[in-house]
Amino acid sequence: MNNPFLTSEGEVKFFGVLGVILIGLLALSFVLSHRVKRQAVSVPTQVVSAFDHITLEAKAAYVYDVRTGNTLFAKEENERLPLASITKVMTALVARDLAPSGTTVTITQDAILADGDSGLHVGERWTLKDLLDFSLTSSSNDGMRAVALTLGSLDNPTSEPEAARQEFIRLMNKKAEELNLDNTYYFNETGLDESFHRSGAYGTARDMSVLFAYVLRTHPDLFEATRLPYITTPTLDHTVHTAKNTDVIVNEIPGLRASKTGSTDLAGGNLVIAFDPEIGRPIVISVLGSTDEARFQDVQKLVKAALETIQSSSISTTTQVQN
Repeated sequence: MNNPFLTSEGEVKFFGVLGVILIGLLALSFVLSHRVKRQAVSVPTQVVSAFDHITLEAKAAYVYDVRTGNTLFAKEENERLPLASITKVMTALVARDLAPSGTTVTITQDAILADGDSGLHVGERWTLKDLLDFSLTSSSNDGMRAVALTLGSLDNPTSEPEAARQEFIRLMNKKAEELNLDNTYYFNETGLDESFHRSGAYGTARDMSVLFAYVLRTHPDLFEATRLPYITTPTLDHTVHTAKNTDVIVNEIPGLRASKTGSTDLAGGNLVIAFDPEIGRPIVISVLGSTDEARFQDVQKLVKAALETIQSSSISTTTQVQN
């Protein structure tokens, strides 16, 4: 019989060839599957940051992506610095916590004694909302003093004006503790310097970003007026006041949602803004310890860098998805 498959030697040859073929098929399958797996895994693309070579006049700055919780840029963000009129954001927040927006606030002589003349008159009656809008936009010291005097006496209507004001300031510091603003403390409700050596309030660029993010989430209407170059507000006595925004670049920031300036001898120039580069994605930018002029330039640089960085990140993400 000449059939090799019927012999022992033939069986060995047959199974040997079959084994080689199976090993080859397994090796080919492994190589192909490995290649497919490698193609399915996207290789991270390094995000280009426009903040890398940015220069600022400010002593401290912080750029915070509220939606993602990411820090886009930080410079001495935890350094405690004078806040100046950025203080008024906390004043407005505490006021809204204490009383409805339609609450009547009367301008008293004690309120007018605050430094700075914003055109208010003794005896004028305002709704709380209109006075807060006016005071945040124009950075009115007497307006915020009137708010503190009125609402600080809610629990004790017979209290002396200074006692009422101190009670309101106590509530401001209590709110700062609740929000975990560990490096923020208020000595008054306006941010005016208390002396040549002590500011009216202290805080950090990071704390102010957290504060703005909180207000945007809980009381976004508080900032509505600060997006405009000027507003016109009537009193309950039918007197009309016009408030010019102290932030001169409100029309130059895309998607602006909030803005507040601050300036004193001790603070220099401060500016905190929030804007939406995308719908529902607020970015808060805090600049502290700059100059009156440079604070606007600092913020514009940071806005531009934030937009470029977010755009680069979006392009990178799109590329990875396509791959």
